[in-house]
Amino acid sequence: MNKFILIVAIALIGISSNAQQTGTLLYNWQDTTLVGSWAYNNTYNECWGLEVNGSEIAIIGSTGGTHFFDVTDPANAIQVAYVAGAYQGGGVIHRDYHDFQGYLYIVCDEGSSSTLQIIDISTLPDSVTTVYDSNALFTKSHNIFIDTATAKLYACASNSAMDIYSLIDPIDPTLIYSYNGVGHVHDAFVRNDSAYLNCGWDGFRIFDFSTVNQMGDQPTLLGALTSYPDAGYNHSGWLSDDGTVYAMQDENHGYDVKLLDVSDVNDITVIKTFNSGVDSMSMAHNGIIKGDNLYIPYYHDGLRVFDISDPTNPIQTWEYDTYAPSSHASYKGAWGVYPYLSSGNIIVSDMQTGLYIIDVTSGTTHTIEKNLKTSIYPIPAKNQITITNNTANNFTLYNCLGAEVMSKKLYNNQTTINRGNLANGLYFYSLNKEGKQIELGKVLFE
Repeated sequence: MNKFILIVAIALIGISSNAQQTGTLLYNWQDTTLVGSWAYNNTYNECWGLEVNGSEIAIIGSTGGTHFFDVTDPANAIQVAYVAGAYQGGGVIHRDYHDFQGYLYIVCDEGSSSTLQIIDISTLPDSVTTVYDSNALFTKSHNIFIDTATAKLYACASNSAMDIYSLIDPIDPTLIYSYNGVGHVHDAFVRNDSAYLNCGWDGFRIFDFSTVNQMGDQPTLLGALTSYPDAGYNHSGWLSDDGTVYAMQDENHGYDVKLLDVSDVNDITVIKTFNSGVDSMSMAHNGIIKGDNLYIPYYHDGLRVFDISDPTNPIQTWEYDTYAPSSHASYKGAWGVYPYLSSGNIIVSDMQTGLYIIDVTSGTTHTIEKNLKTSIYPIPAKNQITITNNTANNFTLYNCLGAEVMSKKLYNNQTTINRGNLANGLYFYSLNKEGKQIELGKVLFE
């Protein structure tokens, strides 16, 4: 990677969040031929990861379908397979993924024919094979989770608030229970039949589904939390490895992440609330705990990593910004994260700027000595940008991989620059005077 662009990225992230360590960008993919959604202009949605036949595979959903990448060597990453969605186009906002016994399960939350897709991934990185593509079980689901220990698939906000399917035969799911005790279950985390349910405006529930193996069986409610500090729309969560701490995100602008003590399901308590520290309207999305770290795709704030080894004192340790605009309105930016690749590389999906592979083991700590104002507008931009810095005499633009894509001399206090044939996406700029950098920033063309 171009050393300059790495320095730029480090500086930018440091500005926004008290100079934490910044990850290193290893790979970014975008497809400008795909359309954005009508609702949020998001071309991309959830991501997932696999390790098959010695290769690391990154998966990202789009308005078109599901894209598979061999990222074993991120510098030479390549798309190796694609599965078209049963429903495609601007109506698509959500896709979701989980894998089990050599199969990837795909759902979509929009359209009347989004269907469940089951993909044989055993021949990756060479190819994939669709083995099930039908709406016989359901036409859409917001999220899925597979309890691999008990071979059960949990389909959230589907035919009911949540439906459970047996995967005893992985390519022939069988409905065994439908839960309707709340308006809907937005997302679930399940381990060994203990299901932690994020129920939107209805709060949080923990169920034991060990007794549910066929139609007619009933689960046991273990605990619930419907009133808690900074309560909003209970969106998603993840359980710590030891099963004592649950990280929960309320998907509302300006609401904090919650760490819950779930060691006693009869007395669920909030240990700590915290946030990215970037903006009063920042919003967390689908966090995942791995070891002592909580990885959160934080919408406009990009990837944020917190050390929660002491859950009473979470510490933000890593970050990588994937989204340029500073406004925190609407739902844009980092959406999904997958931290389980053996290499330690992190998969991130950004709603507008695509797939990222990020290294959070060898970043650089950057200390900001002064605030750098933004002298470029509008952000995001369409056909041109205007530079208002009255001291710089050179403007240089780099793409996400560090390659220089534009350089312009500046002669006036205000200069307008046309984007030319630059593709949509995230870029970094440097304003210089006599060879010295005086301002760093980001530009998003859309």
